[in-house]
Amino acid sequence: MKYGLELVVIGVLVIFAALFLVQNTAIQANLGEGEEAWGGADGAAAEIIEGSGYTPWFDPVWEPPSGEIESLFFSLQAAIGAIVIGYFFGYYRGKKASG
Repeated sequence: MKYGLELVVIGVLVIFAALFLVQNTAIQANLGEGEEAWGGADGAAAEIIEGSGYTPWFDPVWEPPSGEIESLFFSLQAAIGAIVIGYFFGYYRGKKASG
């Protein structure tokens, strides 16, 4: 069988996705109005910090006008980092192959 391993991997991924979707549906069905199942750690940490009475030392110099712009800057930062890392991996691999 030429594609045996690929078929096994695809089968495992399909089963995992189906189990995830079934479990996610069950979790979402038990939530009340305004509750989120996948809130994330950042929001919980911010609530704990704000609840402790902490006040920031300074305000940001500039805040993005919307969440989309903030996501754009985060994506741009990740892309630039990936390009830099990829460049150095390629550079050293080429250097090793040529010499």
